[in-house]
Amino acid sequence: MFDFFKPKKNYENLSATAFNQLLNEMPNAVLIDVRTPQEFRQGAIENAINIDLMSNDFSQKIAKLPKDKAYFVYCRSGNRSGSACKHLGNNGFEQVYNLSGGIMSWSF
Repeated sequence: MFDFFKPKKNYENLSATAFNQLLNEMPNAVLIDVRTPQEFRQGAIENAINIDLMSNDFSQKIAKLPKDKAYFVYCRSGNRSGSACKHLGNNGFEQVYNLSGGIMSWSF
């Protein structure tokens, strides 16, 4: 009823299947794992870069990324990556995709 009070979501949540398909269709896309370095070392999606959402320099690292690329973001369960996607969208990134369910939903 009062949708105008809801903030506009500036990223898209995708299932693992849709995330994988769209990622493969965009060869210049950037895949970002926002988990801790320790979690990243335990296993990550191929070609992902690690930018820890909880690090002190997360915002500075994100600010250095080109805004004309598509960004696919994931974490363990989809919560941290959702926060990271919101941050990206709020800072002018237009093509931002969150892996719903995180790497726990990944089977590719």
